[in-house]
Amino acid sequence: MKGDAPGKGEINLLHFLYFCSEIAGGFAGLNNFVLQSGLKNECDMKKNILYFLLLTGANTFAQSVAPPVTFTTEQDHSNMMQQLGIKTLRPGPSGNESAPNHANYDESVANPFPVLPDALTTKNGKKVTNGDTWWKERRPEIAEDMEREVYGSLPLNIPKVSWTVKITDKEYVGFVPVIAKQLIGHVDNDAYPLINVNISMILVTPSNVKGPVPVLMMFGRPSFPAPAQPSPENLEKINNAVKDLLIKNNPDLKAVFEQYPAYNPVPAAALPSFFGPVPAGDPPTTQQLIAAGWGYAIIDPSSIQADNGEGLTRGIIGLVNKGQPRTPNQWGALRAWAWGAARALDYLETDAGVDAKKAGIEGVSRYGKAALVTMAFEQRFAVALIGSSGKGGTTLHRRNWGEAVESLTGGGYYWMAGNYMKYGTATGNSGSKNASDLPVDSHELIALCAPRPVFVSYGIPEKGDARWLDHQGSYMATIAAGSVYKLLGAKDLGVSNDYTTEKMPAVNTSMLEGVLAWRQHDGGHTDAPNMKYFIEWANRCIRYAKTPASPN
Repeated sequence: MKGDAPGKGEINLLHFLYFCSEIAGGFAGLNNFVLQSGLKNECDMKKNILYFLLLTGANTFAQSVAPPVTFTTEQDHSNMMQQLGIKTLRPGPSGNESAPNHANYDESVANPFPVLPDALTTKNGKKVTNGDTWWKERRPEIAEDMEREVYGSLPLNIPKVSWTVKITDKEYVGFVPVIAKQLIGHVDNDAYPLINVNISMILVTPSNVKGPVPVLMMFGRPSFPAPAQPSPENLEKINNAVKDLLIKNNPDLKAVFEQYPAYNPVPAAALPSFFGPVPAGDPPTTQQLIAAGWGYAIIDPSSIQADNGEGLTRGIIGLVNKGQPRTPNQWGALRAWAWGAARALDYLETDAGVDAKKAGIEGVSRYGKAALVTMAFEQRFAVALIGSSGKGGTTLHRRNWGEAVESLTGGGYYWMAGNYMKYGTATGNSGSKNASDLPVDSHELIALCAPRPVFVSYGIPEKGDARWLDHQGSYMATIAAGSVYKLLGAKDLGVSNDYTTEKMPAVNTSMLEGVLAWRQHDGGHTDAPNMKYFIEWANRCIRYAKTPASPN
């Protein structure tokens, strides 16, 4: 500077410095930064001040956003117990039938609480005799209790999901040409950038059928059915390039490739054979769906929410809670997976090849629980296939057979709302509680689906569909739910709704005449043996018939 008085440009620079220092949180830090930078002119000074502000802003942001809490499953479980004032929980039974604390498999003591909540009586004792009362009064009561006490409520501030088609591929499923799309649903995390949630899904639709087509959404691990392969000429180019890279990294490999000139690092994939004997048994589930003119989607539950307790401060639950632990009324993993399926249905509604009004939901085991929760709370799904879902799915909570309420308040607690843990309490501030204290039961979860079609599927213990799942308890719940279906003018299993006297039918007996259906196949822990029955039943329920595409 020249002289003691600053010039006009120098005054502007001083103002700029002061403004920057205010933003940065103190002139002292900025002054030290400027002095240490060895600045020679105003331009350098401004550049370095901007750099300083960026560093300071990043540091300020890091200090203002708390990192996610990191709990083990045991720590998270203990935290929820403390929130609920629970001192001790009853331990759940062992699935090992030779263990001292093995689960009960004696039907004579399997119904300690034989009276179920009446799905057609309101809380004030009013009998529900028409659809209007069901929709306006009783159904909202049941849904509210299910959310608060069993599965958890959806937060009001769940961020938006934006879907992107990452890859589109022309493939074959069996002998049918299909269009396969890899989809990513990014959940907006601007409010908490420390957690990323990207929902992963594959959508496959037949291209030889006049669309739009119904789609069965299944919980599982997404993958392309049969990725299209490069031509022999292009595969040769790939192998030549790979060999060059390998030799460049390790020159000794040149002699190896010269010794085996026909060897290629990237072999050609086996092409589908349209000849030869037909494999024994039913085709794979996906192949049956495509052959019937359906599409299918496979959505990855773990990309929505982890299947463990330590993940509750991550995933979509953690993102909404900004990395903090749940409160007792908040959603568990089952409800989170169901929310993810609903967001996937949002995408299906935008795909011209899909008839989203005929979309179905499917799952087996824990994903069978999630599929039923999805169907109950997301009324846009038209049909459901619920496979071997056990407690928390179709099986009655009040039953004492195999998997128990205490199993879900212990190891499976993260599937449920925190409040569900109360019903396994041995000692606590509110005393002891058990399954009979639940205001709802699983027959009412099925009833929330009414009058939409639900197919309940099980296998047999001899083939691996364990007794633990309580097939009889699921049948009882399906029987009891039928009263709501009948009220709404839909056909149930075609028997009485007396769940205390109706007997579970023999294996491989199809009870598929109504929109509420039951079939226990003679296979294991899967619903695949029932898929052909499901497709025929579902086509009738949703009034779908495959129409071949017009030739080009």
